[in-house]
Amino acid sequence: MQTPPNSEELSGINNCARRKTIFFDVDYTLLGVDGSLRPKAREVLQRLVDDGHQLYIWSGNGIRWRDIRKHDLESLVVDCIEKPVTNYVDTVAMMEIKPDLVVDDHLEIVAALGGVWARTYYFPNSTDDEMEEIYRVITEWAQTGSSDD
Repeated sequence: MQTPPNSEELSGINNCARRKTIFFDVDYTLLGVDGSLRPKAREVLQRLVDDGHQLYIWSGNGIRWRDIRKHDLESLVVDCIEKPVTNYVDTVAMMEIKPDLVVDDHLEIVAALGGVWARTYYFPNSTDDEMEEIYRVITEWAQTGSSDD
């Protein structure tokens, strides 16, 4: 018989069972029209990595290492891959690495694959706090298996 974990063991999300593979969209999720990085994106991605999650970048506009390097995010990302623009479920089913959840500004892909819908980010806006909300939802989901948001 296994001893149930104590509250200290349950408090952090670095528990192996709670680590998630998260696919982040690029355009209008992490980057604005002008190529600017969304406020707090770097910090939130770093916190997610520190929490033990594996982060992938995907885009319907091709593989985006150039943008990732431009914003010095390369050390936080496992890989950049091309995002399907149609037939999301069928295409992901054929992929070697599959997301546990996606973060995207297109509600359709979030609804199909599960994840967090991000408000569209067009231009630099110092008051944009969407990345903090995304972090909160991912952390809640990783800890409990669901989120009210």
